[in-house]
Amino acid sequence: MFWLLFLLMACAAAFLSCARLCLAAAHAAHSEPAGGVAHELTLYEAAFLSGGPLRVADLTLVSMARSRRLLLAHTGWATVVDPVGGDDIERSVIGAIGPDGQSRIGAVRRATAAADAVRALADRLVTAGLAVPDGARGGVAAAVRQVRAAALAVVVLAGVSLTMPGGEPGDGVLVAAWFALPLVLTLSCLAIARFEVHPYTRWASPTGQRLIGALPNGVRDGVGEAALLTAVAVHGVRAVSDPALREAFGTAQRGH
Repeated sequence: MFWLLFLLMACAAAFLSCARLCLAAAHAAHSEPAGGVAHELTLYEAAFLSGGPLRVADLTLVSMARSRRLLLAHTGWATVVDPVGGDDIERSVIGAIGPDGQSRIGAVRRATAAADAVRALADRLVTAGLAVPDGARGGVAAAVRQVRAAALAVVVLAGVSLTMPGGEPGDGVLVAAWFALPLVLTLSCLAIARFEVHPYTRWASPTGQRLIGALPNGVRDGVGEAALLTAVAVHGVRAVSDPALREAFGTAQRGH
């Protein structure tokens, strides 16, 4: 009857992990504004909501390179051409490059993403209910991983219980039926989380995602500098058609 001990362990793991996921999802949903949000996204805001701090850094680098204020070489180096930034985030990029006026693009991306100006942008979006707080996003993701681990533990404990010697004929069906209960609980919780909780593992809250989706098609998919920068904000550097810029970022991401 040792399988009963294993069953209790499986049930405890399933219940506690599912309860943690429910609490994390409730905490994340609490950050959502009660009513509708009338807000026109800036490029920086769209970038953060679409891809987080690194996306903001990428957008700024592309914007400054397109306006000839930075040179992004295919070797993965960024060189300052105009040392005067137009806003706090551009000044963060120039500061990340350093007094020598040249630095690796990868290092500049990481330093800009961690800059005070980007953190202030994130705080404003969280306050407006458009971005998911770091704690909520990380808590939901960790809770989902715990439920997955609990489901795996249930399967392992069930397998051990079924292979234990000394059982009576027909015990296998009984054991499998009992272990099916915590397994169904965890799998059902994961299935619900796939649709109801998944938005809270992203940078943007559901409201923020709706604002990104509501960007005019002519702005997102059209031609011109505004359309290009908006595409970079929403889709990342892969939206850039300039092969030299794509190669510069590709080299930086490979760490060369």
